[in-house]
Amino acid sequence: MSKLITITSGKGGVGKTTTAINLGIALNSFGKEVIIVDANLTTPNIGLHLGAPIVPISLNHVLSGKATIADAMYEHESGTKIIPSSLSINELRKINHGKLKDVGKKLRKMAEYIIYDSAAGLGEEAIAAIEAADELIIVTNPEIPAVTDALKTVKLAEQMGKPIRGVIVTKVKRSKIEMPISNIRDMLELPIIGVVPDDAKVQYALVSKSSIIDAYPKSKAALAYKNIASRIISNTTYKKESSFLDRLFYR
Repeated sequence: MSKLITITSGKGGVGKTTTAINLGIALNSFGKEVIIVDANLTTPNIGLHLGAPIVPISLNHVLSGKATIADAMYEHESGTKIIPSSLSINELRKINHGKLKDVGKKLRKMAEYIIYDSAAGLGEEAIAAIEAADELIIVTNPEIPAVTDALKTVKLAEQMGKPIRGVIVTKVKRSKIEMPISNIRDMLELPIIGVVPDDAKVQYALVSKSSIIDAYPKSKAALAYKNIASRIISNTTYKKESSFLDRLFYR
């Protein structure tokens, strides 16, 4: 049975797009059929991250009725399929964000996992991506502003009746000034399904226009995303020092 997961945050700059891309490609590395959709129509980044900033047909064309979903789908070198959005401001006109839900219904017939990278914040775009989802994953950083905005997203999801799979905490340095993972879990009242360490290789992968899973498969961040993908497939959560890899990379 296919599942549409929307990756959301409430705050920009927390690693939402990086998470959507690498989680999708990690799931694909486990043999799952995956489609990553750039549901951030205003400021799309999936294509920029993966070296396809301009494509002939984008999600915008699908939403405006000018193309089919298959026309806007491209295969990444990893085998993961992506549907980028357009960078053109002109393509933003008369876009019906509500159609993201209709797109999702059709994509469920094409893959096991559909990953929506939503817009940051809680505007119309983000709400449409949340509404389209079967479940949400919230991305945050171990700092008060990011966690506070994540909490707003949690409350909105509750009002909309959307289940939340859990929280991924990114850019973790394990410094004394960061919020402890246990405090984040208690504040959001949600399970932590992954902790991604702060890793310079993430930026190197961005410069090389690749995922960290492909460019630096043995890096701390890549292994963290693979662990998260494994937990999603097995429906388990992150437990501090629960495995050799956790002890090795999260200490």
